[in-house]
Amino acid sequence: MRAFNPPDWSSARHELREALSLSNWPPDTIADAELALHELFVNAWKHAGSQAPLVVVLLLDRTLRVSVTDDSPVLPEPRASSDPYELSGRGLHLVRSLTHRFGADPRKNGKSVWFELDAAA
Repeated sequence: MRAFNPPDWSSARHELREALSLSNWPPDTIADAELALHELFVNAWKHAGSQAPLVVVLLLDRTLRVSVTDDSPVLPEPRASSDPYELSGRGLHLVRSLTHRFGADPRKNGKSVWFELDAAA
């Protein structure tokens, strides 16, 4: 069990919120993107032991792509739990339900977990 707090993700959250706000994305979509980012960021800390996950926020045309990179080569797998009262294990399901696309790519020294959201037409 970790005896310290997760790393501060406020600058990544600020960058994400600012990019989407300046591009006139709806507040509900911005909130979904922030929650999905938070899940990936905490997973990089909790499961990969990364004290400083690398976050990249890209806004290309009307598609947002957020990736969180850590040093662990273990790709994430959503848990198949039927217990609705478990305290953890549903983060990747949450990311999948909040976003349009979600995935993970192996890297030379770790992995990058990402999601994409499309702006409403």
